Amino acid sequence: MKKNSTSPDIAKLSFEEALVKLEEIVGKLEDGSIDLESSIEEYTKGIQLKNHCEQKLKEATLKIDQITINKDGTFSTKEFKNS
Repeated sequence: MKKNSTSPDIAKLSFEEALVKLEEIVGKLEDGSIDLESSIEEYTKGIQLKNHCEQKLKEATLKIDQITINKDGTFSTKEFKNS
């Protein structure tokens, strides 16, 4: 597996699941409860989880429709544009 590729297990996670796992890794790294070798492995997994979360957010942004109220009081949607 390449350093920056996402493992199949991570690719299956929802945004929320990945975020929880990432927070767990950060906690382990911050409290120093694991040895150096494990820290490196966890850090690498953390990078993959961060990238996965960013991708999920990007996908969600593309799906968002902006709801607008027309002059006649009706509602319509248009594609969200991040400007």
